[in-house]
Amino acid sequence: MDFQIRPYQASDLEAIRKIINDSILFTSNNYDYKTKTSEEVQLQMEQKLTDGFPILVGVSKGEACGFATYGKFRAKPGYNTTVEHSIYLNESAQGNGLGTAMMQDLIQIARNQGIHVLIAGMDSQNLGSYRFHERLGFKEVARIPEVATKFEKWLTLVLMQLTLD
Repeated sequence: MDFQIRPYQASDLEAIRKIINDSILFTSNNYDYKTKTSEEVQLQMEQKLTDGFPILVGVSKGEACGFATYGKFRAKPGYNTTVEHSIYLNESAQGNGLGTAMMQDLIQIARNQGIHVLIAGMDSQNLGSYRFHERLGFKEVARIPEVATKFEKWLTLVLMQLTLD
């Protein structure tokens, strides 16, 4: 798969909205229930950019097929050097190296911004994400049983951490 990674552009909005909504509707990888409107996704992206957080977009054949970003881990100022990231790819982009390349870029941006810790939160059944993060050096630091529900079952949240310096 040929791909490029570039900063988010407004023209990526609908492709990203589709990726987010597919994860909401069809997986337990996203604990949201309600699909997002274009306006909601636009506000979310604008807020990240206003806050100085990166949004990377993976593009293949001229179309956005994935994105990676991070944001505040928690609101209190003591957490300012810790961020939680998100990475989502559409099905056709998975397993082709795009996710790894985007995360490597995101990790470098985090280092450049003085971030100390990256947090990854995932459902315990998302073994692909777990292994992906392990390959990038993340270590499991917490497992919180039955903290959420979706599709009428209890879900366990796993937190993984990468210390950057």
